[in-house]
Amino acid sequence: MILFCPPGVYRAQSDTELLGGRLARHAAGRDVLDLGTGTGALALAAWREGAASVTAVDLSRRCVAATRLNCLLHGAPARVHRGDLFEPVAERRFGMIVANPPYVPSETAVLPRHTPGRSWDAGPDGRAILDRICDGAADHLEPGGVVLIVHSQVCGPEETVERLERTGLAADVVERARIPFGPVMRSRATLLEKRGLIEPGDRLEELVVVEGRRG
Repeated sequence: MILFCPPGVYRAQSDTELLGGRLARHAAGRDVLDLGTGTGALALAAWREGAASVTAVDLSRRCVAATRLNCLLHGAPARVHRGDLFEPVAERRFGMIVANPPYVPSETAVLPRHTPGRSWDAGPDGRAILDRICDGAADHLEPGGVVLIVHSQVCGPEETVERLERTGLAADVVERARIPFGPVMRSRATLLEKRGLIEPGDRLEELVVVEGRRG
């Protein structure tokens, strides 16, 4: 799928592809929420898989503009909102929530606001955004709904599973893929080694998709 991706907007990559493959199993007939939509790649994937409705949210004005344009170009009737995670849809529930949030461990807990790093920097342990999604997802899922979150193994998939379970969801790691480090992870390799998040010399990253299900 050809997508307009202006500077400062996260371009769909291997993590998007991995999450999109799992999304395809659940999207048909559901109201879908795409958190941190970026270019709208996952929102469009949900629409192409037969979602009943698609809503996309991003804090970045550029991402919102890119997603609206991409939905227009592909004829997808998605609702696109600018806002912080669940805020624009505070009163709504969905059959499926998908998220490819920033998850790369960064030097400090201060998250960038106006630089490309806002698309990947996620605090010292990479969980600054992940934990907020885990803690809020259950309140926005319909009975029988699912949440799908993709991130790196360095962020601790077990923590993602446990946080989802603490909100009453059943959760598991459902997809894994091992890929070479991209440019950002390569630039952080020494930092990740010092923190014990990767083995010395390891330059392969395992991506995971965690699925939470509401009964």
